Amino acid sequence: MNALAVAAIAVALHVPAGYHASVYASGLEHPTAMAFGPDGRLYVSEDTGRIVSVARGTSRPRTFRAGLTVPLGLVWRGRTLYVAESGRVEAFGLRGGRRVVLRGLPFGRHQQDAIVNGPDGRLYLGSGSTCDACTEKDPRSATILSFRPDGSGLRVVARGLRNPYGLAFVGKMLYATVNGRDDLGDGEPAEMVIRVRPGADFGWPACWPSYALRRLVGNCAGVTPPVAYLEPHSSADGIASWHGNLFVTEWGEYLAHRHGRVLVRIRRGRASTFATGFDHPLAVAVGPAGDLLVADWGRGVVYAIARSP
Repeated sequence: MNALAVAAIAVALHVPAGYHASVYASGLEHPTAMAFGPDGRLYVSEDTGRIVSVARGTSRPRTFRAGLTVPLGLVWRGRTLYVAESGRVEAFGLRGGRRVVLRGLPFGRHQQDAIVNGPDGRLYLGSGSTCDACTEKDPRSATILSFRPDGSGLRVVARGLRNPYGLAFVGKMLYATVNGRDDLGDGEPAEMVIRVRPGADFGWPACWPSYALRRLVGNCAGVTPPVAYLEPHSSADGIASWHGNLFVTEWGEYLAHRHGRVLVRIRRGRASTFATGFDHPLAVAVGPAGDLLVADWGRGVVYAIARSP
Protein backbone atom coordinates (compact mmCIF):
# COMPACT_ATOMS: atom_id res chain seq x y z
CA MET A 1 0.00 0.00 0.00
CA ASN A 2 1.51 3.34 -1.04
CA ALA A 3 1.74 6.42 1.18
CA LEU A 4 -1.20 8.14 -0.55
CA ALA A 5 -3.50 5.17 0.07
CA VAL A 6 -2.44 4.97 3.72
CA ALA A 7 -3.12 8.67 4.19
CA ALA A 8 -6.58 8.29 2.62
CA ILE A 9 -7.42 5.44 5.02
CA ALA A 10 -6.35 7.54 8.00
CA VAL A 11 -8.53 10.47 6.85
CA ALA A 12 -11.55 8.12 6.74
CA LEU A 13 -11.49 7.92 10.53
CA HIS A 14 -13.36 10.59 12.49
CA VAL A 15 -12.20 11.31 16.05
CA PRO A 16 -13.20 14.07 18.50
CA ALA A 17 -11.56 17.46 18.59
CA GLY A 18 -8.29 17.26 20.47
CA TYR A 19 -7.39 13.85 19.02
CA HIS A 20 -5.89 12.69 15.75
CA ALA A 21 -5.66 9.35 13.96
CA SER A 22 -2.95 7.79 11.82
CA VAL A 23 -2.23 4.39 10.31
CA TYR A 24 0.12 2.39 12.55
CA ALA A 25 0.39 -0.64 10.22
CA SER A 26 -1.31 -1.99 7.11
CA GLY A 27 -1.23 -5.07 4.88
CA LEU A 28 -2.97 -7.32 7.44
CA GLU A 29 -5.66 -9.90 6.67
CA HIS A 30 -8.59 -9.91 9.11
CA PRO A 31 -6.69 -8.92 12.29
CA THR A 32 -8.36 -10.22 15.45
CA ALA A 33 -6.08 -9.50 18.43
CA MET A 34 -2.94 -7.53 19.31
CA ALA A 35 -0.19 -7.77 21.92
CA PHE A 36 3.22 -6.11 22.21
CA GLY A 37 6.07 -8.58 22.52
CA PRO A 38 9.27 -8.45 24.58
CA ASP A 39 11.12 -7.36 21.41
CA GLY A 40 8.99 -4.20 21.16
CA ARG A 41 7.11 -5.34 18.05
CA LEU A 42 3.34 -5.55 17.85
CA TYR A 43 2.05 -9.10 17.33
CA VAL A 44 -1.26 -9.49 15.54
CA SER A 45 -3.39 -12.60 15.04
CA GLU A 46 -5.37 -13.06 11.83
CA ASP A 47 -8.43 -15.28 11.63
CA THR A 48 -6.86 -16.99 8.62
CA GLY A 49 -4.64 -18.83 11.12
CA ARG A 50 -1.54 -16.66 11.06
CA ILE A 51 0.27 -14.56 13.66
CA VAL A 52 2.39 -11.71 12.33
CA SER A 53 4.51 -8.95 13.80
CA VAL A 54 4.61 -5.31 12.75
CA ALA A 55 6.31 -2.07 13.69
CA ARG A 56 4.97 1.45 13.22
CA GLY A 57 4.74 2.15 9.49
CA THR A 58 4.79 -1.52 8.45
CA SER A 59 2.92 -2.38 5.24
CA ARG A 60 4.30 -5.91 4.90
CA PRO A 61 3.76 -7.86 8.14
CA ARG A 62 6.35 -10.46 9.15
CA THR A 63 4.99 -13.98 9.72
CA PHE A 64 5.67 -15.28 13.23
CA ARG A 65 3.58 -18.49 13.20
CA ALA A 66 1.04 -20.04 10.83
CA GLY A 67 -1.36 -22.97 10.78
CA LEU A 68 -3.47 -21.96 13.79
CA THR A 69 -7.22 -22.52 14.09
CA VAL A 70 -9.02 -19.14 14.19
CA PRO A 71 -6.84 -17.35 16.74
CA LEU A 72 -8.86 -14.65 18.54
CA GLY A 73 -6.79 -13.90 21.63
CA LEU A 74 -3.13 -13.06 22.27
CA VAL A 75 -1.13 -12.27 25.39
CA TRP A 76 2.58 -12.26 26.10
CA ARG A 77 3.89 -13.60 29.39
CA GLY A 78 7.61 -12.97 29.46
CA ARG A 79 9.00 -14.45 26.26
CA THR A 80 6.03 -16.77 25.73
CA LEU A 81 3.02 -15.88 23.59
CA TYR A 82 -0.29 -17.48 24.61
CA VAL A 83 -2.87 -17.81 21.84
CA ALA A 84 -6.58 -18.60 22.23
CA GLU A 85 -7.93 -20.67 19.33
CA SER A 86 -10.98 -22.78 18.59
CA GLY A 87 -11.10 -25.31 21.42
CA ARG A 88 -7.62 -24.75 22.82
CA VAL A 89 -4.84 -22.47 24.03
CA GLU A 90 -1.31 -22.77 22.64
CA ALA A 91 1.99 -21.24 23.77
CA PHE A 92 4.83 -20.13 21.48
CA GLY A 93 8.35 -19.10 22.44
CA LEU A 94 9.76 -15.91 20.98
CA ARG A 95 12.65 -17.81 19.41
CA GLY A 96 10.92 -21.12 18.82
CA GLY A 97 8.95 -23.86 20.53
CA ARG A 98 5.23 -24.66 20.53
CA ARG A 99 3.03 -26.47 23.03
CA VAL A 100 -0.65 -26.96 23.72
CA VAL A 101 -1.60 -25.53 27.10
CA LEU A 102 -5.33 -26.36 27.07
CA ARG A 103 -7.18 -28.66 24.70
CA GLY A 104 -10.69 -30.05 24.29
CA LEU A 105 -12.51 -26.83 25.20
CA PRO A 106 -16.11 -26.63 23.91
CA PHE A 107 -16.84 -24.44 20.90
CA GLY A 108 -19.55 -24.12 18.26
CA ARG A 109 -21.41 -20.93 17.40
CA HIS A 110 -18.74 -19.13 19.44
CA GLN A 111 -15.31 -20.17 20.61
CA GLN A 112 -12.43 -19.12 22.87
CA ASP A 113 -11.85 -15.37 22.65
CA ALA A 114 -9.60 -12.91 24.53
CA ILE A 115 -6.89 -14.09 26.89
CA VAL A 116 -5.23 -11.82 29.47
CA ASN A 117 -2.75 -11.94 32.33
CA GLY A 118 -4.25 -11.61 35.80
CA PRO A 119 -2.64 -9.83 38.74
CA ASP A 120 -2.74 -13.16 40.60
CA GLY A 121 -0.34 -14.81 38.16
CA ARG A 122 -3.09 -16.74 36.37
CA LEU A 123 -4.41 -16.42 32.81
CA TYR A 124 -8.03 -15.50 32.11
CA LEU A 125 -9.92 -16.64 29.01
CA GLY A 126 -13.31 -15.89 27.50
CA SER A 127 -15.12 -19.08 26.44
CA GLY A 128 -18.18 -18.45 24.26
CA SER A 129 -21.39 -20.46 24.02
CA THR A 130 -21.93 -23.19 21.45
CA CYS A 131 -25.38 -21.80 20.53
CA ASP A 132 -27.51 -18.64 20.53
CA ALA A 133 -29.76 -19.55 23.47
CA CYS A 134 -29.69 -23.04 24.97
CA THR A 135 -28.74 -25.08 28.03
CA GLU A 136 -25.08 -25.95 27.66
CA LYS A 137 -23.88 -29.48 28.36
CA ASP A 138 -20.32 -28.45 29.13
CA PRO A 139 -19.93 -26.21 32.22
CA ARG A 140 -16.97 -24.47 30.57
CA SER A 141 -19.18 -22.98 27.84
CA ALA A 142 -20.47 -19.39 28.11
CA THR A 143 -17.98 -18.59 30.87
CA ILE A 144 -14.79 -16.84 31.79
CA LEU A 145 -12.14 -19.37 32.69
CA SER A 146 -8.90 -19.10 34.64
CA PHE A 147 -5.84 -21.34 34.70
CA ARG A 148 -2.16 -21.41 35.59
CA PRO A 149 0.40 -20.70 32.83
CA ASP A 150 1.18 -24.43 32.53
CA GLY A 151 -2.54 -25.18 31.91
CA SER A 152 -3.25 -26.67 35.33
CA GLY A 153 -5.89 -25.51 37.81
CA LEU A 154 -8.57 -24.72 35.22
CA ARG A 155 -11.68 -23.24 36.84
CA VAL A 156 -14.81 -21.29 35.98
CA VAL A 157 -14.64 -17.69 37.23
CA ALA A 158 -18.04 -16.44 36.01
CA ARG A 159 -20.88 -17.97 34.00
CA GLY A 160 -24.04 -17.04 32.09
CA LEU A 161 -22.11 -15.19 29.38
CA ARG A 162 -23.22 -15.90 25.81
CA ASN A 163 -20.00 -14.66 24.23
CA PRO A 164 -17.52 -12.89 26.54
CA TYR A 165 -15.27 -11.58 23.77
CA GLY A 166 -13.01 -8.90 25.21
CA LEU A 167 -11.21 -8.89 28.58
CA ALA A 168 -9.26 -6.15 30.32
CA PHE A 169 -7.85 -5.81 33.81
CA VAL A 170 -7.93 -2.33 35.33
CA GLY A 171 -5.84 -2.77 38.44
CA LYS A 172 -7.32 -5.88 40.06
CA MET A 173 -10.74 -5.44 38.42
CA LEU A 174 -11.55 -7.54 35.36
CA TYR A 175 -13.95 -6.14 32.76
CA ALA A 176 -15.45 -8.02 29.83
CA THR A 177 -17.54 -7.28 26.76
CA VAL A 178 -20.44 -9.64 26.07
CA ASN A 179 -22.38 -10.24 22.85
CA GLY A 180 -26.11 -10.79 23.48
CA ARG A 181 -28.71 -13.08 21.91
CA ASP A 182 -29.76 -12.77 18.26
CA ASP A 183 -33.35 -14.01 18.59
CA LEU A 184 -35.05 -11.11 20.42
CA GLY A 185 -35.57 -8.72 17.49
CA ASP A 186 -33.61 -5.84 16.02
CA GLY A 187 -33.76 -3.63 19.13
CA GLU A 188 -32.93 -6.12 21.90
CA PRO A 189 -30.98 -7.19 23.82
CA ALA A 190 -28.17 -4.77 24.61
CA GLU A 191 -24.57 -5.84 24.24
CA MET A 192 -22.93 -5.19 27.58
CA VAL A 193 -19.80 -4.52 29.56
CA ILE A 194 -19.54 -6.33 32.87
CA ARG A 195 -17.29 -6.22 35.88
CA VAL A 196 -16.31 -9.81 36.56
CA ARG A 197 -16.60 -11.07 40.11
CA PRO A 198 -15.65 -14.65 41.01
CA GLY A 199 -18.73 -16.86 41.14
CA ALA A 200 -21.01 -14.32 39.45
CA ASP A 201 -23.85 -15.44 37.16
CA PHE A 202 -24.72 -13.04 34.33
CA GLY A 203 -27.96 -14.73 33.37
CA TRP A 204 -27.64 -16.12 29.86
CA PRO A 205 -29.85 -17.48 28.38
CA ALA A 206 -32.85 -16.83 30.68
CA CYS A 207 -31.96 -13.23 31.60
CA TRP A 208 -30.77 -10.45 29.32
CA PRO A 209 -29.99 -6.71 29.44
CA SER A 210 -32.77 -4.63 27.86
CA TYR A 211 -31.44 -1.75 25.78
CA ALA A 212 -34.79 0.08 25.83
CA LEU A 213 -35.28 -0.24 29.59
CA ARG A 214 -31.63 -0.18 30.69
CA ARG A 215 -32.27 -3.01 33.11
CA LEU A 216 -32.27 -6.78 33.24
CA VAL A 217 -35.31 -8.63 31.86
CA GLY A 218 -36.39 -12.26 32.24
CA ASN A 219 -35.59 -14.77 34.95
CA CYS A 220 -32.95 -12.64 36.66
CA ALA A 221 -32.92 -13.66 40.32
CA GLY A 222 -29.36 -13.53 41.57
CA VAL A 223 -28.00 -12.20 38.27
CA THR A 224 -25.27 -9.56 38.36
CA PRO A 225 -26.20 -6.49 36.25
CA PRO A 226 -23.79 -4.96 33.72
CA VAL A 227 -21.84 -1.75 34.23
CA ALA A 228 -22.80 -0.46 30.75
CA TYR A 229 -25.46 -1.16 28.12
CA LEU A 230 -24.29 -1.02 24.50
CA GLU A 231 -26.10 -0.92 21.15
CA PRO A 232 -27.93 -4.19 20.30
CA HIS A 233 -26.36 -6.47 17.68
CA SER A 234 -23.30 -4.23 17.46
CA SER A 235 -20.91 -7.06 18.39
CA ALA A 236 -19.06 -5.45 21.29
CA ASP A 237 -15.60 -6.99 21.15
CA GLY A 238 -12.22 -5.48 22.03
CA ILE A 239 -11.88 -3.54 25.28
CA ALA A 240 -9.07 -1.46 26.79
CA SER A 241 -8.57 1.15 29.49
CA TRP A 242 -7.18 4.46 28.19
CA HIS A 243 -6.91 7.80 29.98
CA GLY A 244 -9.16 6.60 32.78
CA ASN A 245 -12.02 5.35 30.59
CA LEU A 246 -12.96 2.05 28.98
CA PHE A 247 -12.97 1.91 25.17
CA VAL A 248 -14.86 -0.80 23.29
CA THR A 249 -14.90 -1.70 19.60
CA GLU A 250 -18.28 -2.50 18.05
CA TRP A 251 -17.54 -4.73 15.07
CA GLY A 252 -21.06 -4.46 13.61
CA GLU A 253 -22.90 -6.86 11.32
CA TYR A 254 -21.61 -8.82 8.34
CA LEU A 255 -23.99 -7.53 5.67
CA ALA A 256 -25.52 -4.40 7.19
CA HIS A 257 -24.49 -1.02 8.56
CA ARG A 258 -27.39 -0.58 11.00
CA HIS A 259 -25.40 -1.36 14.11
CA GLY A 260 -21.87 -0.87 15.35
CA ARG A 261 -18.72 -0.25 13.28
CA VAL A 262 -17.62 2.37 15.81
CA LEU A 263 -15.37 2.82 18.81
CA VAL A 264 -17.25 3.74 21.98
CA ARG A 265 -16.07 5.33 25.20
CA ILE A 266 -17.56 4.38 28.57
CA ARG A 267 -17.52 6.99 31.31
CA ARG A 268 -19.34 6.48 34.61
CA GLY A 269 -21.38 3.65 33.12
CA ARG A 270 -22.53 5.56 30.03
CA ALA A 271 -21.41 4.66 26.53
CA SER A 272 -20.99 7.22 23.75
CA THR A 273 -19.54 7.04 20.25
CA PHE A 274 -15.90 8.15 20.25
CA ALA A 275 -14.66 7.37 16.73
CA THR A 276 -16.36 6.48 13.44
CA GLY A 277 -15.32 5.65 9.88
CA PHE A 278 -14.20 2.06 10.48
CA ASP A 279 -15.15 -0.91 8.36
CA HIS A 280 -15.10 -3.53 11.14
CA PRO A 281 -13.07 -2.49 14.23
CA LEU A 282 -12.18 -5.51 16.35
CA ALA A 283 -9.02 -5.52 18.47
CA VAL A 284 -7.94 -2.62 20.67
CA ALA A 285 -4.78 -2.09 22.73
CA VAL A 286 -2.74 0.67 24.34
CA GLY A 287 0.69 1.13 22.78
CA PRO A 288 3.98 1.83 24.60
CA ALA A 289 3.85 5.42 23.30
CA GLY A 290 0.48 5.91 24.99
CA ASP A 291 -1.67 5.90 21.87
CA LEU A 292 -4.77 3.75 21.44
CA LEU A 293 -4.40 1.14 18.71
CA VAL A 294 -7.50 -0.17 16.92
CA ALA A 295 -7.28 -3.03 14.43
CA ASP A 296 -9.82 -2.82 11.61
CA TRP A 297 -10.71 -6.38 10.64
CA GLY A 298 -12.29 -5.26 7.37
CA ARG A 299 -9.48 -3.03 6.07
CA GLY A 300 -6.53 -4.95 7.45
CA VAL A 301 -5.20 -1.83 9.11
CA VAL A 302 -4.13 -0.90 12.65
CA TYR A 303 -5.01 2.70 13.50
CA ALA A 304 -3.29 4.79 16.17
CA ILE A 305 -5.40 7.38 18.01
CA ALA A 306 -3.60 9.95 20.11
CA ARG A 307 -4.24 13.26 21.79
CA SER A 308 -3.22 16.17 19.60
CA PRO A 309 -0.22 18.22 20.74
